[in-house]
Amino acid sequence: MAYHEELHPLLGKAVEHIDKVMIGKRDIAILSLAAILAKGHVLLEDVPGVGKTMMVRSLAKSIGADFKRIQFTPDLLPSDVTGVSIYNSKTMEFEYRPGPIMGHIVLADEINRTSPKTQSALLEAMEEGSVTVDGKTMPLAEPFLVMATQNPVEYEGTYPLPEAQLDRFLFKLRMGYPSVEEELEVLALQEKSHPIETMEPVITKEQFVRLQQEVQHVQVDASIKAYIVDLTHKTRQHPSVYLGVSPRGSIALMKAAQAYALMHNRDYVIPDDIQYLAPYSLPHRMILHSEAKFEGMQSEAVIREIISNAKVPVQRSLSR
Repeated sequence: MAYHEELHPLLGKAVEHIDKVMIGKRDIAILSLAAILAKGHVLLEDVPGVGKTMMVRSLAKSIGADFKRIQFTPDLLPSDVTGVSIYNSKTMEFEYRPGPIMGHIVLADEINRTSPKTQSALLEAMEEGSVTVDGKTMPLAEPFLVMATQNPVEYEGTYPLPEAQLDRFLFKLRMGYPSVEEELEVLALQEKSHPIETMEPVITKEQFVRLQQEVQHVQVDASIKAYIVDLTHKTRQHPSVYLGVSPRGSIALMKAAQAYALMHNRDYVIPDDIQYLAPYSLPHRMILHSEAKFEGMQSEAVIREIISNAKVPVQRSLSR
């Protein structure tokens, strides 16, 4: 974490719960919970075996949400994601058979392994909170979160996510390898059984939906909004950037900051929230010039440079 603050009582319990299963991934747990609070989605990009799937499962269990998994493969069809209408000869009507997207927490595993046509089947669900099958639109249950995973190393047989779809993810996160001490603790925990098998919810779905509604009432001062816009505009003017962050990125960063503030038991956003979240929320929304990529420049480094050079607003004293 960028700074230490007391977490929201209910959400703090969820973080502690996940922390017992995912050793050393507290920051990822906080960011994942913030994403679902903001009604956003998360792209987990990391090598196999670091716990991406387990993070999603533990998140779902901690808030008592239904967990669905979609294993993306080259032959997966859009209907395998959204569901399909099947004719019932007894009733002489078509009946909708829901696909795995009709869950609360949906793991889109190895999303870059399937065709762009199937990838796009997620877009409506992620953006509109609904799916359309045979002309009929059906709302998704709340809370709803897509956590997609992709392997950044093995690119053979993959389809890179288009910018329009990357822009739909609130955060792009990397799990990272555990330290020696953390890995030893993982071995000790799983020697006889996996801790997720005994994991129980600490928040109900109804409580979490109410928390999502509270996020909308978190105050964002005009100076904070100006700070967000300043950062995103600077990405469009940076010499290493071919395509800067869109206005959707500005909105996403503000919504993420509201959720992150609520996570930390505040009803107002501070500049530290923006500085901490921007490297997770903005880099995947940018495209660098080919020359910058050739020189080894990373989008995250551009964002951190912009943050370090931007004028930080002076926050007025606010209290609950």
